[in-house]
Amino acid sequence: MSVPFAEVVGDPVAHSKSPVMHRAWLAALGIEGDYRAAHVRSQELAAHFETCRTLPDWRGANITVPHKVACLDLVDQFSADVTAIGAANCIVSIGNGRLRAENTDWTGFFAALGKVDLRGAHAIIIGAGGASRAVLYALTSNGIGNVTILNRTHARAHVLLEDMQVEGDVLALDAALPAADLLVNASSLGMVGAAPLSVDLAPLPAHATVCDIVYAPLETLLLTAARARGLRTVDGLGMLIEQARTAFELFFGRTPPADSAALRRLLTS
Repeated sequence: MSVPFAEVVGDPVAHSKSPVMHRAWLAALGIEGDYRAAHVRSQELAAHFETCRTLPDWRGANITVPHKVACLDLVDQFSADVTAIGAANCIVSIGNGRLRAENTDWTGFFAALGKVDLRGAHAIIIGAGGASRAVLYALTSNGIGNVTILNRTHARAHVLLEDMQVEGDVLALDAALPAADLLVNASSLGMVGAAPLSVDLAPLPAHATVCDIVYAPLETLLLTAARARGLRTVDGLGMLIEQARTAFELFFGRTPPADSAALRRLLTS
């Protein structure tokens, strides 16, 4: 018997903890459904979602690297957040074979960041992809002062700033960091199977916060280096959990349990 299901779509996707998380919520709420991982390459993306349009039990998908921008060409509607950010991390079935793009990354990131006063602060963002767009939107929506983007391709970083209507600086990935209040790795660097991320954190002041959205591994080299300097750190699991809460509601119409500590233990066991 078929059941309602959602999925996470990416390349790679084997590392994703989303199936464990969403299945735990489905079980806790007594919902008969499933959540799966779909390894979809860029050249397969359009065909994949054309098929999803025809599946009556398909509720939607979380979108991960490298599809957060490319997926926008494949939907019928955008939420206001997606329009502002220019990237999506969710595609939701809205009936009659129609798809709607949503972005829960930015609220998930801000919730995970915790009690950090962003007003007038200086933030460094590593990366200029879809996740970086959500991070930048969250920061600017909450009063960030200055922004510096480190990216391999300067042009892409400048496009990000222009699209988001933000003034900021662009530096090479291996450039010396400016003194800043917040550093966010919003790239896939340091993730299992990706290139490592090596950053000299010496220029950061003692009050700085270092956040890494990578969660596989959970303890990245960036976070290890930040803790060695006594800096406040935020790992990628918090953002994963918080963005998934809203996504689960979009897919299954129910609010998942609020026990983040228990879920964190499950995801790290």
